[in-house]
Amino acid sequence: MTMATTSKKTATKAKETKTAVGEINKLRIRVRAYEHKILDSSVKQIIDTALRFDAKVVGPIPLPTEIKKYTVNRSSFVFKDAREQFEMRTHKRVIDILNPSAKVVEALTNLSLPSGVNIDVKMM
Repeated sequence: MTMATTSKKTATKAKETKTAVGEINKLRIRVRAYEHKILDSSVKQIIDTALRFDAKVVGPIPLPTEIKKYTVNRSSFVFKDAREQFEMRTHKRVIDILNPSAKVVEALTNLSLPSGVNIDVKMM
């Protein structure tokens, strides 16, 4: 066995013991909303809450806006050329909180955000 393979094995063992203890390295928060103003205000509220407890915050990182377009006939019978187009835009942001403490996680769970904002929290 070479020195490189032994160091890789010990590094993976060290990672396994850290995650086995229950230490969370990073919280990845994905925030989605139809209106960008409400989205930005809720992201600011999340970041302020995390910074109040001295957590290191990376972001907000804007993700591509998801656009769903729908085409509908204006008339119900004859006039096929007359159509209307509608679209729904979903704005997305990602926030990473590095090495969060228990106080940060508790404060984020008790956070009250406006309706229409969807939040996905992933512990990595």
